[in-house]
Amino acid sequence: MSVRSVFREDHELFRAQVQRFIAEQILPYYDRWEREGITPRSLWRAAGAAGLLNCQLPEPYGLGGDQGHAACVIEELARANCLGIGFSIHSDMVSPYLFHYGSPRVRDTWLPAMAKGAAIGAIAMTEPGAGSDLKAIRSRAELRGDHYLLNGQKTFITNGVNADVVVVAATVAPELGARGLTLFCVDMRLPGVSKGPPMAKIGQHAQDTAELFFQDVQVPLDCLLGEPQRGFDYMAEQLAGERLAIALRAAASAEGMLAQTLDYVRQRKAFGRHLIDHQNTRFVLASAASRLAMLRAFLDQCLGQQMQGTLDADTAAMAKLNATEIQGQVLDDFLQLHGGYGYSSEYGIGRAWADARALRIFGGSSEILREIIGRAL
Repeated sequence: MSVRSVFREDHELFRAQVQRFIAEQILPYYDRWEREGITPRSLWRAAGAAGLLNCQLPEPYGLGGDQGHAACVIEELARANCLGIGFSIHSDMVSPYLFHYGSPRVRDTWLPAMAKGAAIGAIAMTEPGAGSDLKAIRSRAELRGDHYLLNGQKTFITNGVNADVVVVAATVAPELGARGLTLFCVDMRLPGVSKGPPMAKIGQHAQDTAELFFQDVQVPLDCLLGEPQRGFDYMAEQLAGERLAIALRAAASAEGMLAQTLDYVRQRKAFGRHLIDHQNTRFVLASAASRLAMLRAFLDQCLGQQMQGTLDADTAAMAKLNATEIQGQVLDDFLQLHGGYGYSSEYGIGRAWADARALRIFGGSSEILREIIGRAL
């Protein structure tokens, strides 16, 4: 891979640290976690001790780094074919909400613990009847003196089984649609909070995903994130960073699988020749490598803008759309080059192919992103 100017020397030193952590603490156990459907809390504590959580937040809430450090964690996990590790949701989505909009009590209670891996975060937006259509959210929070009374159900919640703290979107004014949305920091130990069993999925099995239920949960006033009825605005503010994080995962996953596929086709023979010696194989890989090189240049530009605070929502939507669509297409080509072995669990391409499919859905489906981009033209 060519030198990437968006990263400084301290970023690359940190990247090497992340790679060592993955090699020692994740890869030897990942297949077992895939079978068990969850990553152990001990991994989170180890990641916290190694400085892999809340990288971009200032001390004592995080590592004291920036989005470049966070990108190193995102990319190396994806490149190692570990999309089922939920660090990015925790560090790059939940923690920024608490840091930017939380009360001093919220920040001091949760962020240092999240940085250490002692508390695990999740974000609860999606409902059985509401995905990208935020105005369809039915979870309700009613002001009752010194607290809000929260009722509702959330689904497809990443880190949902392990979660200690959850950012919950609920409406305080249903008649206002999306403009009634409000965000809350919910302690999962509160009475009335419950979790469903781990949800069965076609991919990302090591990533615990669950339904969450809230029945007459009394949420203290200082656990309101920001101001009432500003939830939609806050989500819009954070979406660019969230979508870039997904795009970085997609691109690094595809790059990792390109390297693995190159190794495979150089060893595997068909009709008396190595697969790499067949023109079709070289053409497929050349097309994939060229597309990924162009994608990488665009994403590094976006990451540089994010580090400077200038990445806009439309460009981030383009980044996620391109990255996840290209990832899906090239991984399918790579699996085909593996033949029957691609469909088996012997090689990582099968897992990567299945894990990648969700990235075109969450964080804004490809269809929603095309609508956003089209409206901006």
